[in-house]
Amino acid sequence: MQNKVMLYALSTCIHCKNAKKYLEDNGVEYESLYVDKLEGDERKAVIEEIKKHNSACSFPTILLDGGERVIIGFKRDELKEALGI
Repeated sequence: MQNKVMLYALSTCIHCKNAKKYLEDNGVEYESLYVDKLEGDERKAVIEEIKKHNSACSFPTILLDGGERVIIGFKRDELKEALGI
């Protein structure tokens, strides 16, 4: 069973781009959101959601299975282990 993966990223962040590429290269289905592209209340709501899992609100923040596991930053080995790839 594949984990549900949510990637919160910034469009200008190289680590975020590397995380996306890693997920894509390994055939992982995921959702992503560029937080810096959001505006107003939507942006505030997403940032609050991220802070529930990552108080520093740093990027990328990757939630697995709705936040049961959180990976902060692009950590290839941790992603590999968590996703079983």
